[in-house]
Amino acid sequence: MAIAFDKAARYFLLADFIAGFRVGMKYFLKPKVTVNYPHEKGPLSPRFRGEHALRRYPNGEERCIACKLCEAICPAQAITIEAEPREDGSRRTTRYDIDMTKCIYCGFCQEACPVDAIVEGPNFEFATETREELFYNKDKLLANGDRWEREIARNIEMDAPYR
Repeated sequence: MAIAFDKAARYFLLADFIAGFRVGMKYFLKPKVTVNYPHEKGPLSPRFRGEHALRRYPNGEERCIACKLCEAICPAQAITIEAEPREDGSRRTTRYDIDMTKCIYCGFCQEACPVDAIVEGPNFEFATETREELFYNKDKLLANGDRWEREIARNIEMDAPYR
């Protein structure tokens, strides 16, 4: 009885090996599905929420009208805004800070903004070495907006029918 079991066990082991080898060879000959990350990047949705940015109008003036809706709606209380009126009667921010260590990337700030001034852009590669680099001030946010404006405008245009 022990000899019959050994023959059956060897047969099943060989059958399992052949089946596994067949599966391995099937995928060995197919094109690779992995992405060579730093050199190749996968597609991003137009609704992707990455690094924050403040946008400008085409004439170069910042869009933020200091309504403070983004500050009020932020569940993590990561946004701090100070504003003052200008000579022409409009309000603009003098201080616009985001503490990215508190941010939960919910997108409420972007949804609340009536002029699309604050957006979460397509950049997901913003690792830092120190905690202080994650405290974004107005200048850093405007620089992000200038850098990513073309992609941000395209994403907003693509998402417009669903807003």
